[in-house]
Amino acid sequence: MSSPVTPAPSFAVTGATGHLGRLAIDDLLRRGVPAGNVFALVRDPSRADDLAALGVGVRLADYDRPETLEPALQGIERLLLVSGSDPGDRVRQHTAVIDAAKAADVGFVVYTSVLHADETELVLAPEHATTEDVLQGSGLPFAVARNGWYVENYTGRLEDHLARGEIVGAAGDGRVSAATRADYAEAAVSLLTGDIVDQQGYWELGGPAFTMTDLAATITQVTGTKVVYRDLAPEEFTRALVDAGADEATAQFVTALELSTARGELETDSPALENLLGRAPTSLEDAVRVARI
Repeated sequence: MSSPVTPAPSFAVTGATGHLGRLAIDDLLRRGVPAGNVFALVRDPSRADDLAALGVGVRLADYDRPETLEPALQGIERLLLVSGSDPGDRVRQHTAVIDAAKAADVGFVVYTSVLHADETELVLAPEHATTEDVLQGSGLPFAVARNGWYVENYTGRLEDHLARGEIVGAAGDGRVSAATRADYAEAAVSLLTGDIVDQQGYWELGGPAFTMTDLAATITQVTGTKVVYRDLAPEEFTRALVDAGADEATAQFVTALELSTARGELETDSPALENLLGRAPTSLEDAVRVARI
């Protein structure tokens, strides 16, 4: 008599039409998870027609409409909760998803947080730390992927750096353990698809650390165009942003991020990202090459 076949678990990803969410969906499919077991939870289903064409289930799940969340999570066993993109609203939005996941009997939640969320002065951290507390208090099995900065935060401005011949900031010699969105998405899916007992807990994730001077040197090496890093005092940097067209609040916010870098709050020596990937994270050189194409 043959043994009964264990059905494959069902996976859902919030924010599935965003950068990280879409990469996570792609990685689930690449790992051989049947498309019928993958569900894209999105605010606007019309933007997910390409996913539906692949056989992925598309469900309306709007962080700002809690009544959409529990129906979207019915039958879901494992959920990747990609953090929202609306500062100031994240705790309310994330709490609504976690409450819905509990009501729908979701078996495991992976949340994308920020590096050192429970101890950093990073201006973005409090909402993530509070979400982590909500998740822990929910009683749901969970893992927290505390992601460092995206390399794309820097390579996305490559053409501007090349045109100016310089990177301007207030980060000093602070080091950033950045990695690509694709690497963070792959790591999140490794947590999502692995053994729940082994994966639970908090994972500090980041790639090989670099300074802004290192970034400038790498851009120079890869492109052949000389780029240098020019470090400004915080007040000078804020003023430069305002002079370039930023409003005062935005300029202060960006300066605060630079100061977190200078304090080392965006650096980690944790090997967790490499361990979850089963390989070295994408190098800064390769990320610059991809951005240059």
